Amino acid sequence: MSDFPLRDEEGDVRPEFLHAVADALEEGDVSRARELTLDLHEADLADLLEILRQDDRARLIEALGADFKAAALPELDEAVRDQVLEEMPPEQVAEALQELDSDEAVYLLEDLDRKDREDILSKLPYFERIALQRSLEYPEDSAGRMMQTDLIAVPPFWSVGQTIDYMREADDLPERFYEIFVVDPAYHLIGCVALNRILRSKRPTEVETIIDEEMHPIPVEADQEEVARQFERYNLNSAPVVDEDGRLVGVITADDIVEVVQEEASEDILAMGGVGGESVVDTVWETTRLRFAWLVANLITAIAASIVISFFEATIEQMVALAVLMPIVASMGGNAGTQTMTVAVRALATQDLGPANAMRVILRECAVGLLNGLLFAVIMALIAYFWFGSDGLGVVIGVAMVVNLFAAALAGILIPLGLDALDLDPAIASGVFVTTVTDVVGFFAFLGLAALWLA
Repeated sequence: MSDFPLRDEEGDVRPEFLHAVADALEEGDVSRARELTLDLHEADLADLLEILRQDDRARLIEALGADFKAAALPELDEAVRDQVLEEMPPEQVAEALQELDSDEAVYLLEDLDRKDREDILSKLPYFERIALQRSLEYPEDSAGRMMQTDLIAVPPFWSVGQTIDYMREADDLPERFYEIFVVDPAYHLIGCVALNRILRSKRPTEVETIIDEEMHPIPVEADQEEVARQFERYNLNSAPVVDEDGRLVGVITADDIVEVVQEEASEDILAMGGVGGESVVDTVWETTRLRFAWLVANLITAIAASIVISFFEATIEQMVALAVLMPIVASMGGNAGTQTMTVAVRALATQDLGPANAMRVILRECAVGLLNGLLFAVIMALIAYFWFGSDGLGVVIGVAMVVNLFAAALAGILIPLGLDALDLDPAIASGVFVTTVTDVVGFFAFLGLAALWLA
């Protein structure tokens, strides 16, 4: 057992624990490293592996040997997981896969190089290898990739007693399950029965008489986001997965959906910041490469805004106050546009925004933008008047504020809707376009009005 706990009161890994493990590994003290980590829960072991240096990860896995918890692998960040799998011999990876549910095994294999994947699969027993290869043939991020192929299916003429006896005697049952599926001889899905209903029914009762009439089968090629929405919409604990002929091929459980929700939320947050696919364990070069393209896009928008400013050089030279105030107009527009865009992207992701209510939401956001514009127009007009002693300048910045906040609201809702209509992810590109609109409109409105009003 460890001399001190892994985590502090806030749930973070204790630096002293991390240093103790790292020191033991660097000194080659295998017994000490094992003593510290052998009893860790797989989720805690995964967190520890993520924050260790890459060479220390390999040493720790080697130190644990056969006692390494395979269940820690699916908990790892994708970049770390790939590094760990590369360090492990194919035989050890194959042994680890046999300890996991089929969906977790697929999750580990899907991002590996084809050669490495085939090498690992060749070390597995025949039936497990065939099942994993079949799952890997389904599209990425589909129900077929998420599902577990380990499930319980019985014929409709079985009695409750037969079903219970079967579950007691079978050696290859799933580790966790919530429903029993009822199928015909060709494995077409007829229905499902919740475990609690099985346990409450008398043994002679035929299974087909207690089938749940409300069933929500999921097509095997359905996108994982749609699967998550199904679970949320119908409050499901599990759902059968069927192929195009209605044959039962797997099951998806609520814990799989939690991972999907976390993954999709993380992807959207990273994409909106222009760092999609990035991890804190990536190398400096990989991180630079991933961020470069997004920064180039932002540079182009900044140049576009600067070109607009250059049109009004003479006006700015006549009144230096314009150079002081114009960043305020652009900044307020950018923040207002980001607020609207964030709400719109989230609503599109949850299907709370669609063709049925798009116009109502557009009008609502425009009204909000206009009202905020009027409120901040008054505030900025007063600030400009008392700061520079010019009522004309106050009027100009007030009108520019109304124009830009209205444009920000309009861009913030229309751009995500437009990208979604084109089947593009609105989380990825909306920010650049919205910022461009608010900068260009803000500078043009403020400086253009100043050129007309104050000339």
